[in-house]
Amino acid sequence: MDPKSQCLELNDGHLFPVLGFGTYAPEEVPKSEALEATKYAIEVGFRHIDGAYLYQNEEQVGQAIRSKIADGTVKREDIFYTSKLWATFLRPELVRPALEKSLKNLQLDYVDLYIIHFPVALKPGDELLPRDENGKIIMDTVDFCHTWEALEKCKDAGLTKSIGVSNFNHQQLEKILNKPGLKYKPVCNQVECHPYFNQSKLLDFCKSNDIVLVAYAALGSQRLKGWVNLNLPVLLEDPVLHAIAKKHEQTSAVIALRYQLQCGVVVLAKSYNKKRIKENLQVFDFELTPEDMKAIDGLNRNMRYYLAPYGADHPETIHHGSPISECVDSRGVQRIPVLDGGD
Repeated sequence: MDPKSQCLELNDGHLFPVLGFGTYAPEEVPKSEALEATKYAIEVGFRHIDGAYLYQNEEQVGQAIRSKIADGTVKREDIFYTSKLWATFLRPELVRPALEKSLKNLQLDYVDLYIIHFPVALKPGDELLPRDENGKIIMDTVDFCHTWEALEKCKDAGLTKSIGVSNFNHQQLEKILNKPGLKYKPVCNQVECHPYFNQSKLLDFCKSNDIVLVAYAALGSQRLKGWVNLNLPVLLEDPVLHAIAKKHEQTSAVIALRYQLQCGVVVLAKSYNKKRIKENLQVFDFELTPEDMKAIDGLNRNMRYYLAPYGADHPETIHHGSPISECVDSRGVQRIPVLDGGD
């Protein structure tokens, strides 16, 4: 089935492709690989591209999108591109300049979706993870409802078609939904979500408010020290997933992705491996049976993979723990963009 035809309608009327291509890669991966992988993903059929300022590769991802427009593979309106407002830009006056910086890097006139990457603010400045002389993360105090108002203005200005959030729990979503003078509801909430952590309560809450849940870490996690708890079991090695994959003649990864789609979740598939990028599109070629779905439901253990070093004592921190992995690259720049949500 053509992935381009598989979309959900957002609460603002825009269409959202249900399978997305994740563009993040660790700092040691050459930026040129983001360019090549994104070009290939578009060539084989991906139309939803998920990026972020924090990933520090929007220049290459934008180049990939523009090259596929230039060669006639797609038109701009065929591509759904998501960018994210990083935590050092949550002050209202910094929101539009941050989006304009991403647009300049991308060399695009607009993004399709702009989301608050994380509800806890960090000190504004050039550092992605600002630290004091003792190495402690420097927080900032910002009411994200005011940040949201600045996003609404970006939508009105045509810089983004839709606006949403990431790593918000249901109390934080309610804070925006109940905000006096709310002009636009968030269209989505992007969180860690996979068969070991299926976010069923948060999914129900989002569905009841016409907010799409978007899953990152949908295949578990990359097993790199400092990113995740390496003592946790590897999702894709789960025997239940293996058995279902064998039955459908698919990979465990494709089964995990298909599970999310049938739960009504938009799912991000992150790989720079060409074989796996193409393989992940097979998610549209079959359906899981009700018995398959029930078996995968049974795998849930409310288990997060991603570790988190900042914001634990901040009043807005997600109640399951703080939300970003402490892993800093050789330049002292934060290299883990994956953050976790909560129900």
